[in-house]
Amino acid sequence: MEPMSRPASQSTLGERARAWVEWFGVGRLVAASVATLIVCAGGLWLASSPPPPTEASLPMASTTTIDAPLNSTTTTVPAFVLVHVAGAVVQPGVYELRAGARVRDAIDAAGGPSESADWNALNLAAVVADASRVYVPVVGEALPAAPALGSDGADAVRSGPIDVNRATADELDELPGVGPATAAAIVTERERNGPFVGVDDLDRVPGIGPAKLEALRDLVTT
Repeated sequence: MEPMSRPASQSTLGERARAWVEWFGVGRLVAASVATLIVCAGGLWLASSPPPPTEASLPMASTTTIDAPLNSTTTTVPAFVLVHVAGAVVQPGVYELRAGARVRDAIDAAGGPSESADWNALNLAAVVADASRVYVPVVGEALPAAPALGSDGADAVRSGPIDVNRATADELDELPGVGPATAAAIVTERERNGPFVGVDDLDRVPGIGPAKLEALRDLVTT
């Protein structure tokens, strides 16, 4: 009896692979490959973090609100004022001063008072206003006195020229040659078109001609 011999094995790797494919089946091999690719792709997607949305890069709007009264108004306070310094000073002219400056500051800006200046005729502690005029008289200079009604009802005396940008119609009416109509016209003009820059600017007022302007020149200021 002849001994049994083992069957000859596949001689090459390609032949063995082809035999395995024939045994496993081409359809199942394709399905397994597709499933493997899907699992690998899903794992990569889960491992990588998604990019941030476009909205994340946009600036965030603040939700803080401020409750303000409906009738509130905003007032802008100027940092500087322009003041015309005239009279008995070293260098008369227009000067820029900080807001809240006093008459003394305006005189110092003009080089200080001259030797003939009368300090007692001025209130050196008064606050100067924008577009106002500070007039320093000389000693012995006669300044008009306009009566004004004090807070207690008694008569008070105003020394120095009358500021046409701040005086009331009653105060302007006290000037010589200025009646109630002209006084009211001065107030109306400054309210409509702004303050008077200088005394010569009074020619804007109806009823004030060259002759009346010259008569008022030393009695008023701006």
